[in-house]
Amino acid sequence: MTQDFTKLFQAMVEQSHEMARAMNPALESFSPSAFEKFIPSMPKDMLEMFFGKTFNREGLDARTRFLVTIAGLVVTGSQGEPQLRLAIRNALESGATQREIAEVIFQMSMFGGVPAMSRGLEIAQAVFNEIGEESAGENA
Repeated sequence: MTQDFTKLFQAMVEQSHEMARAMNPALESFSPSAFEKFIPSMPKDMLEMFFGKTFNREGLDARTRFLVTIAGLVVTGSQGEPQLRLAIRNALESGATQREIAEVIFQMSMFGGVPAMSRGLEIAQAVFNEIGEESAGENA
């Protein structure tokens, strides 16, 4: 690699890390290898490409990005359950309300069908309950 390309690539990697942190305010440090454990099909290069080049700070805010992600995952049906659970948690951390998340899922009944919407609502309710239990445990 040339020195200019190395600098460009490093800048892209740094921007990808900043975007990942911005999309999940609870994330204190970002590690592509840790992220790959959640989504094994998304290799480091793709993550850096999407967060480093495609997404930009001037675009959608993190809350909106996660609501859009939830919509897409609901339409795919139950095959994206782990990713949907993570997106719902991240949406809540980014300021989305439970009602907004539910409305996004309801809206997807037109595109993914009622079974996909129903499953999405079940998953969302389970995440809401888990978060409620975690909060109750922290206050005990």
